[in-house]
Amino acid sequence: MADTTPTADTTIPANTASGALDLGELHGSLTDPVLDAMNFLNEVVARFPDAISFAPGRPSEGTFEPEDLARHLRSYSDHLEQERGWSRDQVRTQLFQYGRTNGVIHDLIARTLANDEDIHVSPESVVVTTGCQEAMLLSLRALFARPEDTLLVSSPCYVGVTGAARLLDIAVRPVAEGAAGPDPDAILAAVRESRAEGGRPRALYVVPDFANPSGASMTVAARERLLEIAVQEDLLVLEDDPYGFFVREGSARPTLKALDRGRRVLHLGSFSKTALPGARVGYVVADQEVVGPTGERTLLADQLSKIKSMTTVNTSAISQAVIGGLLVESGYKLREANAAAIDYYRGNLNALLAELERHFPAERRQELGVEWNRPDGGFFLVVRVPFVADAKALERSARTYGVLWTPMGDFYLDGGGDHQLRLSCSALSMAEITEGIGRLAAFITEQAAEAAG
Repeated sequence: MADTTPTADTTIPANTASGALDLGELHGSLTDPVLDAMNFLNEVVARFPDAISFAPGRPSEGTFEPEDLARHLRSYSDHLEQERGWSRDQVRTQLFQYGRTNGVIHDLIARTLANDEDIHVSPESVVVTTGCQEAMLLSLRALFARPEDTLLVSSPCYVGVTGAARLLDIAVRPVAEGAAGPDPDAILAAVRESRAEGGRPRALYVVPDFANPSGASMTVAARERLLEIAVQEDLLVLEDDPYGFFVREGSARPTLKALDRGRRVLHLGSFSKTALPGARVGYVVADQEVVGPTGERTLLADQLSKIKSMTTVNTSAISQAVIGGLLVESGYKLREANAAAIDYYRGNLNALLAELERHFPAERRQELGVEWNRPDGGFFLVVRVPFVADAKALERSARTYGVLWTPMGDFYLDGGGDHQLRLSCSALSMAEITEGIGRLAAFITEQAAEAAG
């Protein structure tokens, strides 16, 4: 008698049988345009190596010397032996083993923040991370617990944080940025609108000084007002401050964390722009208290440590030692140690602005419909053009004119930026800036003529 027991369908889809994976079955972030955009930009840069590139926001390599790394390591080892009285075996363990999850140079970072930024926190509130990107990821993962939790961001916004939010399935709400950065009243309106729609505005991500990509900076009054709103609306602030040292005009403004009296601010930092990008060392100051179910109190930094132990485990001890030695050598005054770099970037940004003005004087700007902002510092500025500045235009600019830039549309979550491009001058020489803006001006003029028909 034949077996009539029903059996499961064991047919294997063709793509599975061949070992291929269905992209639709992978995480949705893999098809996010933001991730594709960054890969495309890297690919264009690689395909046109002779083009002058205003695209990357990386620091200049002009003062880097390979032998500096050995000196920084020695300075850190000497610090451990001479100032802390450590034995040779203790130093060896510190440098060669995994080390403390929250980092081993947290105390040196805290001393430096006190000197440079007037931020006075316990070393235990500092988590040393693998670049600032990990600091963002840890902070977002810890703070955003419910589906309705919402991250507010300026629009345009740095894609690193919006990309991280996408990886973690965190809802993001853009807030339009003005010439002076995010408007506190617009943030307040966004908080209340989000709540009315059933969301829980949890935190705001902001770069208060010379933001990437716009170059905009908040006034001191706006910073103080933002902190008032944060307390009033139970909103946390993720302050990212990679460019604050690099002032072009005026004087440095206080960070949000330095003004913070209610522990509303998590201060995200990095040594990529102020020290060594290759070290990949960042940090987050998370001095907020966390109350457990039985009333026990810990620091938010301790909670972030739990997440870090399941991701990168710890930050490279060697990288920390290199940065630690550099901090020791600077007397824990990194702003003073960056005096030459500050002058360099100031000169580059002034040169970039001067070249734009030379090629596009007022009458010419009006005729073509070209305009740009004039940041008080940092690495970036934005040019508005009378044509769509997208990937297709970028490729034409690279191939025909030998000049690269970054399309601004990728930085907007709510649409916009189609007629804008970002220029970075941090990694270029004066001669490259002069030649590059000449090429860009020719490209813009030709594209504007085509757009006008």
